[in-house]
Amino acid sequence: MKRTSLAACFLSLSLLISACSTEKAKDQDHQQHAKTYTTSSGDIRETTKSVDHLPSFLNSYDENMAVLYQQAAQHRELLESIPCYCGCGQSAGHKNNYDCFVYENKKDGTVVWDDHATKCGVCLEIAAESITAYEQGKSISEIRSMIDAKYKEGYAEPTPTHS
Repeated sequence: MKRTSLAACFLSLSLLISACSTEKAKDQDHQQHAKTYTTSSGDIRETTKSVDHLPSFLNSYDENMAVLYQQAAQHRELLESIPCYCGCGQSAGHKNNYDCFVYENKKDGTVVWDDHATKCGVCLEIAAESITAYEQGKSISEIRSMIDAKYKEGYAEPTPTHS
């Protein structure tokens, strides 16, 4: 009962706020579109103000996708040392598994996210396995060896990751 009342209050408040800020929302919507574009390979790239602000393209996915994107962003050094084996090195110019999630970290702190990983189980698996192993205490070189061994046969050429 309380949950239903709370949901109704939240919905009412949301409607009130959105009705009062229609012009602001239109302006923000325009700004958002200016920060989002699609690459020639079909990947969506979106700029946010920091790694703490996830891209809106994740809104249409399960919450676990957003969690993995956040974890990937927080493990930049690790994932930049891990290759991806999905073929994105050739198709999208990626250099490592981090590129499947984040296209660019700018000097001002803004982040250009890439939706490539949302469409690729190999990218997601490599990141999840690498982060889990890292949090269990494995070194980056141990994780790199583990990923190389697991994906060396039956997958595309690895990205040209520099280790």
